[in-house]
Amino acid sequence: MYSGGCVKEKLQASRSRKLDEIIDTITSQKAVLGHIRYATVGRICTLNCHPFTAQDNTGRQWTLVHNGTIYNAGKLVHTYKDRLGDTDSEAMFLYLIETINKHQKTPLSAKQRFTLIDKFVCEMSYRNKLNLMIFDGELLYVHKNMDDTMRYRKYDSGYIFATKPLDSERWLDVPTAQLTAYKDGELVFEGEKHGGIFHSNLQYITVTDAMNI
Repeated sequence: MYSGGCVKEKLQASRSRKLDEIIDTITSQKAVLGHIRYATVGRICTLNCHPFTAQDNTGRQWTLVHNGTIYNAGKLVHTYKDRLGDTDSEAMFLYLIETINKHQKTPLSAKQRFTLIDKFVCEMSYRNKLNLMIFDGELLYVHKNMDDTMRYRKYDSGYIFATKPLDSERWLDVPTAQLTAYKDGELVFEGEKHGGIFHSNLQYITVTDAMNI
């Protein structure tokens, strides 16, 4: 029986027996993050599979899944040496943990954490595709900055977020270029709309080129 934790596998989801087992046996969870990697940057290997998870300097556990590509990577270059894999997503996650540690001497409140993550997301959205979800053990942060790339469905017990609708029921668009956060199945924080909307015609820029911009 699956009761939580982080599971990674370098295998197509449709061929994974492990995924079938998790779906069949998972117990009730506060939050579940699932990610099927498209592998735009980095090798196909377990180390490059999402989610990425680490503790900050107060012991709080952070988890991130990212559906996108970092083209404007200059601020992340110094984290490359600390990666276990070779993805831009892991580099961004390491930069996120570094940013959190830099701004907290004592544990931050939920509102303070949201404000910090909101600022981080606004900063990182410039010329990057930043569709992501972050969980800090209490809050689930959700963000997209490309139109028509993430939907949600509201239930009495909470929310489901997905790249595309999972059934024929009514799914709504996640706000574009605005961070939202949820706790215990309820929306608790909304950030300001920002201008870092990603357009697909920017995809010709390579990570190497972006580092030199």
